[in-house]
Amino acid sequence: MSNQTEKVQQLHATNHYLYYPDEKNVPPYLAYGFRPIFLLLAPYMILSMLLWGLVWGGVIHIPFMNNILVWHVYEMIFGILTAGTMAFLTTGLPELFPGTVPFIGKRLKYAMILWVAGRFSFWFIDITGIYLAAILNLSMLGWLIWFAKDAVLDKLQRHASLGYAMVSLFIIEGWFYLSMAGYSDTPPMEILKVALGASVILILLAMRRVNMEAINELMEDKGIDDVYIARPPLTNLAIFSVIVFTTIEFLYPNNSALGWLGLATGAAIIAITGDYILKDKFILNQPYVIYLSLIFIQFGLGYALMGWAILNGDIQNISSFRHFITSGGYGLTYLMVMIIISWIHTGRHLSANIYTHTMVGLIILATFMRASVPFFEEYRAELYLYASLIWAIPFMLYIKIFFKFLLSPRADGVQG
Repeated sequence: MSNQTEKVQQLHATNHYLYYPDEKNVPPYLAYGFRPIFLLLAPYMILSMLLWGLVWGGVIHIPFMNNILVWHVYEMIFGILTAGTMAFLTTGLPELFPGTVPFIGKRLKYAMILWVAGRFSFWFIDITGIYLAAILNLSMLGWLIWFAKDAVLDKLQRHASLGYAMVSLFIIEGWFYLSMAGYSDTPPMEILKVALGASVILILLAMRRVNMEAINELMEDKGIDDVYIARPPLTNLAIFSVIVFTTIEFLYPNNSALGWLGLATGAAIIAITGDYILKDKFILNQPYVIYLSLIFIQFGLGYALMGWAILNGDIQNISSFRHFITSGGYGLTYLMVMIIISWIHTGRHLSANIYTHTMVGLIILATFMRASVPFFEEYRAELYLYASLIWAIPFMLYIKIFFKFLLSPRADGVQG
């Protein structure tokens, strides 16, 4: 790499950190928002998924959890998504809105303590009570909304949709706790299905930004003279489709029209991959383009296969096919955001290797295993267990590869 290229990259990095706080003796793991989050999130995802697989596979029983299914779904949607959103916002907002003070040091430590307390409160909700869990977890999401207020209040409304999606999730999470406490007649699992739709919308909005950063960074590194632009109309159509599907599923879950809506929603989400077809350059052979496109394909497959199941009267299979959205789409989103941020925001180049290929491949494999349960009923317990184990391995590999980056100063010498 030439000295000139290094200087340009250093300048780009410095622009992200112009308002870095003057706090003394900040350890590397508290030097920027994503660092402690990923250090905790990867082990937490491994623990959660392995426990779920062991319980659902009939290997162990957790006596202090009366409703293990609600715990599993809630943690996948709200517990993990809250941490992922925090990593995205505390890392991205200083770039998107110059003047935003990066979140580091003691304040970052206290935010992480609140997230951990929220996880403990929900794990032991049958012991400590619903109200403690509600206060801690709603406080965490409420703080994130406050942190993102510049996005909502931005006069140009460039990123306001992120804030609106988070406010929607806050309202849905409050509704969930009202149901858990007996103040709402709506079953908690039905509310969590609504939360799933809202979280997919938040992910689609966030991935538009992640794609822009990652793919343009990749093309710059490889000397590809073109610009990737995530076109809003494709994402907006997908979001509209998710809203309609989620609304109809909640109000009229047995209506056959939901099947056609599922197929349409799947097609709308997969259509986002059309953004990767550039006018002048072919980038569909680039590993990270493939990785990121698989997120939309997994989401799309989930909605399309749920629609297909509804049209064929296989209502009992909808839950299995929904795992293309959760295990596949969610899993790949978390994994790719963690990988991309861990490369770029520790002062390194975005790289693909046998480890990243393996990590993505294992998420896909685990998703297909979990979704195949209806076709191999005699192996149900084994598929639950092995799919959970395989899904957890990529995050074990993440620990092996990236924890040393998260625990060390940036490679380019820039603060953060």
